[in-house]
Amino acid sequence: MSKIDNMRPYQFSCICVATFFLASCLISFSFGQETSDTVGYEVQRQKVNRLLTERGQRFGQFNESLQKRTGIFGLKTKKDMQASIDILKQIVLTDNDIFQETKALLDYKDFEKSKIAERASEFDGRINGYIKTISKLQQEHERMVSEITTLEKANQFYRGLTLLFGLAIAGAGVFFLIKRQKLTKP
Repeated sequence: MSKIDNMRPYQFSCICVATFFLASCLISFSFGQETSDTVGYEVQRQKVNRLLTERGQRFGQFNESLQKRTGIFGLKTKKDMQASIDILKQIVLTDNDIFQETKALLDYKDFEKSKIAERASEFDGRINGYIKTISKLQQEHERMVSEITTLEKANQFYRGLTLLFGLAIAGAGVFFLIKRQKLTKP
């Protein structure tokens, strides 16, 4: 197995681990923000629900006050009518509070939507940046792998030449030894 085969999985796994780490950091940050936003929205929603419950109770009180007839011959007295009017005023005030809190709730929801859209845009930008970085790293990796392959081929060629020259020198040495022995023999 060559150096290239050993390097590819290692570099690829490093890139994957780095990408996973960055993505998990982004996700944990966004969930932390989302939790606090959701809690605020939930508190506002509970306020509106509490006001609606109050309104329902007051409307029940109003119905009871309409049934009260404490006057002579079962007629309504001025006091009975004033009690009904006071309850109606409370209902109107509660309705105003409900409208204000509902508007705040809707504004809060719109704010959440704009924040989510803003975060999504930010995350898209980051993800595109990560993709570009990964692409650059992959291209650089491929260029280096190509360069290593070229250098290994050149190294093999020079080894072959070195071996050929070594054999040629050894052959020449053997040839000169044989010739010298022939010359020294009478």
